[in-house]
Amino acid sequence: MDEQKIKELITYACNMRAFSYTPYSHFNVGAALLAGDDKVYTGCNIENASYTPTICAERTAFFKAVSEGVKDFKAIAIVGGHDGADELDYCFPCGVCRQVMSEFCRDNFLVIIAKSVDEYKTFSLPEILPERFGPKDLLC
Repeated sequence: MDEQKIKELITYACNMRAFSYTPYSHFNVGAALLAGDDKVYTGCNIENASYTPTICAERTAFFKAVSEGVKDFKAIAIVGGHDGADELDYCFPCGVCRQVMSEFCRDNFLVIIAKSVDEYKTFSLPEILPERFGPKDLLC
């Protein structure tokens, strides 16, 4: 994937942090998911007082796309940090989000973890979820 497209996804993810609902953790995360047709689906984290119904930014983006019939994905950019932070740190997806990626993405799916449009790391799905459990494991 070219650097221009990566920076575009990071920008979308950065902008989505503003929509996070995080009255408990004050940790805002934005995600931008690139579908196979180059359409971008965005998401932010949304907390709940009982915690279990809380949803991460990554899953919000995936579920928005899947609920519209999209199941082919190229990449996701993830940006996160505390409210009012002067500088962001790398924010990796949780295990549940990695499992959702495993459900819908192939090995060449690109995971972009960013502090800014100029400071980011990229990983393949097997690099962030080695020996993953997926649909193929349920076949008899």
